[in-house]
Amino acid sequence: MDHTWTCSCCGRTFDTLPMDYGFAAPRNWFGLSEAERATRAKLTDDICTIDDTEHYVRGCLEIPLSDSSESLVWGIWVSVSEESFQYILARWNSPIAQDEPPRFGWLSTWISGYPEPHEIRCQIFLRSGNSRPRIVLQPTEYPLAVEQHHGITLVRVKEIAAGAGHL
Repeated sequence: MDHTWTCSCCGRTFDTLPMDYGFAAPRNWFGLSEAERATRAKLTDDICTIDDTEHYVRGCLEIPLSDSSESLVWGIWVSVSEESFQYILARWNSPIAQDEPPRFGWLSTWISGYPEPHEIRCQIFLRSGNSRPRIVLQPTEYPLAVEQHHGITLVRVKEIAAGAGHL
């Protein structure tokens, strides 16, 4: 699909429209100093633990486009219980059955342009092939949840790209 577009903020024309955005760490990670990170936390591309009591998993929140066969994907972090964290880690590289029940989590990424998330529940669906889990937000009035459950248009994707500085 042709994704040539002109940014409404800067007026520049781009050849591609970003369809995925990722966050390097959960929000609480950024609240730690460098020294605290070194002694209290562990961060990889897919998991984060702080003080051995906070556990986070990175997953993909997919938003369908109503006027395209593509999806916008947010690489976000969710907090999970110790039990769910161990469960997910034990199955990370394993084949996942189609009827595998989802795990429960809380949205732990704040995306600029959306209200700060407070107690946004989600389901974490494990995937085979060392793929990051699929994250589905609980249906609520939170704008990101509304977009995930009802879809967005390419016009909205362009607004997101403009707001994100064309990352």
